[in-house]
This record gives sequence, structure tokens and C-alpha cells, in this order.
Amino acid sequence: MINKVTSFIDLHQGEENKKKVLENVKSNISFRGSNLWILACAIVIASVGLNMNSTAVIIGAMLISPLMGPIVGAGFGLGIFDFELLKKALKNLAIATIVGLVVSGIYFYISPFKDTQSELLSRTSPNIYDILIAFFGGLVGVVAITRVEKGNPIPGVAIATALMPPLCTAGYGLAIGNFRFFLGAMFLYTINCVFICIATFFIVKYLKYPSKKQVDEKSEKQVKYAITVLTLALMLPSIYFAYQLINQKKYIQNVDFFINNEFTSKGYALLYNKTTLNTNPKKIDLAFLSKKFTPEEIKQLNKKLNVYNIPNTQLIIKQDTTDIKKFILNEINFGKTGINKKDLQIANLENQIKLDHYDNNSILSEVRILFPEVEDISISNHTYYNNTDSSKVVPVLVYRSKEILQKTSKQKMILWLEQKLSKKNIEIYKQEEIKNKAVLNPKKRK
Repeated sequence: MINKVTSFIDLHQGEENKKKVLENVKSNISFRGSNLWILACAIVIASVGLNMNSTAVIIGAMLISPLMGPIVGAGFGLGIFDFELLKKALKNLAIATIVGLVVSGIYFYISPFKDTQSELLSRTSPNIYDILIAFFGGLVGVVAITRVEKGNPIPGVAIATALMPPLCTAGYGLAIGNFRFFLGAMFLYTINCVFICIATFFIVKYLKYPSKKQVDEKSEKQVKYAITVLTLALMLPSIYFAYQLINQKKYIQNVDFFINNEFTSKGYALLYNKTTLNTNPKKIDLAFLSKKFTPEEIKQLNKKLNVYNIPNTQLIIKQDTTDIKKFILNEINFGKTGINKKDLQIANLENQIKLDHYDNNSILSEVRILFPEVEDISISNHTYYNNTDSSKVVPVLVYRSKEILQKTSKQKMILWLEQKLSKKNIEIYKQEEIKNKAVLNPKKRK
């Protein structure tokens, strides 16, 4: 049984001749002539894709990029202790990296569009997940290289390991003078290169490629020690960045829950919403279509932030019309929102619908607890007209029960509803009263 399982997962089945694999690896290391031109063109295409925020263009650039060659070569060099191959691979990788930085830097420097798109931003904060992608992508790539039938994995590995975009992003950081972008992108590029190389080393060892020369146990231990140190040196910062990313996502989720629970669920139409994370304290800027808050209410809402696990944050509610217009115009200029007259009309209509809608089932479940004699309820807005054709909208609750509510219970229910719905002048009638009397006045005309 064990033999069957072992043969089922055995990588030696379908393996290409080791000598032929090594020849192919060595032939793909050099960055001269056509390989250099292909790399430069791929860099330009990737830079355009990042500039346009086009995922499809970036994927195309990754597919034609020859950057994997020297990285895999370095892994083979380590695995078979061919230090000349390792030296040649690292030299060509350095050449490719410099060419990539120069070409992408020149492109972004002369490009009239220098906005930091989401595709660029995503390559500046690597974390542990990028290590996993690079390592397992590298494993797949090397396994495919060592097969007789190469199959489909190679293009997928080129896309998954994503060597080209962080290199171009580093060039973008140099072009605009943002060294935080440059260092973040170079860190991601280094992670990809190193862990593809380490994955190659493991596969080479597993498949038992013959060493070019015999090395003593001490030298072999030094290689393993160097790989371990390099792995830890890259993993520890990545784990820290992943921890930051998880905390940031939790923070955003808490903010969304706070906004939904305290504002959206109460029918307040939100016009403007911006969360700023890179300030101390962090800021949540909000503006509403019609709702106005008193200074005391804003103070109470700021106190509630800790209840929702949103520490070190200031809630700012913009209520001055001029300020709101200025903020919206600024956001439009930076391409972050598409607010226009049509959006405002839609928001206004949505707000009106929310104001006229009541969750009867939810209200009934609470009414039954407070007033057990009530069997069913229905609540909706009713418009009263007077002799001058002006109107007044009043929430009317109709309930069904075996006995009519006592005056004190009815008054208590009115006060409770006014508090819950934030409405005034609520009227309550028993179902039979509606049937037997015209308690809801029809429209009166002159």
C-alpha cells in the first residue's frame, strides 16, 4: 500500500533527462541580444499596464518576461554546488534588474500620468502571503522544467510569481522620488527571486541531481545555513507586514460596521465617507445628505468608537455645505469618487424610501415583548391634508389584539416608538377602529 502511494506521488515519473534539463537552464540564464530586448520590451509593457491600471496588460508583460531564467539557474547552481553557474546566474539577474529599473524609471519619468494607481500600490507592501506564492509558484515552475512534457504550468508560474510588476514599481518610485515605494517594491522583488531560487534548490535536491564537484560536509552545511538565514531575514519582516495588513482589514471592517449600525441602518443617507489611516489619530470623515448632528451627539459618537474596537480615531462629521462641496470636489479631482448631480438625486430618493419604510417584523418582535397582548402590527406613513392643501406626514401604527390597549399602555407604546423611530406625532389604532371609523381623514379639497 505504501509503495503504491509513493509511486503515485513520485516526481521521478515523467522526468526529463537531467543533462538536457541543465543545458536548457544554462541557455536561459544569459541576458544578451534578444533576451535583453525582450526584457526591455516586457518592462515597457508592464509599466504601461501599471500606469493604466490594466491587469490584462500586466499579465501579458509577465508572460513574455525572461526573468525566471537566471533565478532558476541560481537555484540549480546551489543545488548541484556549481558555483560558477551560481555566479553567472546572479550576475545576469543583476543586469536584468538594473535594466528593468532604468527602463521603467525612464518611462515613468517621461510619462505625463504619474498618479499612484491601485496596481502600483499593491506592489509596495509585501507580506507572508507573497512568500507563499513565490515559493509554491517556484516549486511548480521547477517541477514543470524537469518534465518531458512541460504542459501548462510555465505561463501560470510567470503570472503567479509576478517578478515584473514589483521591478517596474521600484522604477516608478525612483522616477517620482518616493523611496518608500522603491524599497517596498524592491523588497517584494527580492522575496520573489529568493524563494523561487529556494524552491528550485529543494526540487534539485529531491530529484538527486548530481553535484558538479564533491564538497565536504562543512561546505554543504554552510550553504544550508546561508539559505536558512536568508529565509528568516525575509520572512520576519513579511510576517510583520502581514500582521499589519490583517489589523488594517479588521479596522476597516469595524469602521464599516460602526457606520452601518449608527447611521445607515437608521436611514441617514451617507453622502461622503473617507477613512484616513496614515495620521495620528486616524480619521473618519463623514457627511450626510440631510441629517444634522449636535456637538453633543458627535461627542457621544466619538466615545462609541472604542466600543466598536476603533481606537486612536477621530470621527469628523462635515455639516457645513461649503466644506462638503470642497471635499467632494477634491475627491473628484483625484479620481476617487464619481459624485455628481445624478448620484445626489439617487441618494435623495434612497433616503426618502428609507424614511417611508418600516421593518414591521422587527418592530413586532419587540412589541410582543413589551406589550404581550398585541398579536400583530402594521406601521406606515400617512399623509394628512388640511384646507390650505398643505400636508403633514404622520407614522400610523395599526395593531391587532383581543382587547384594546389601555390608555397608559398606549401612551407608553407611543413614547417607545418615538424613541426607536426618531419620529414625532405617532398615532396608534386598533384594527377594528380602522374598519369601523374613518379615523384617517381622506384628502380634503377646497
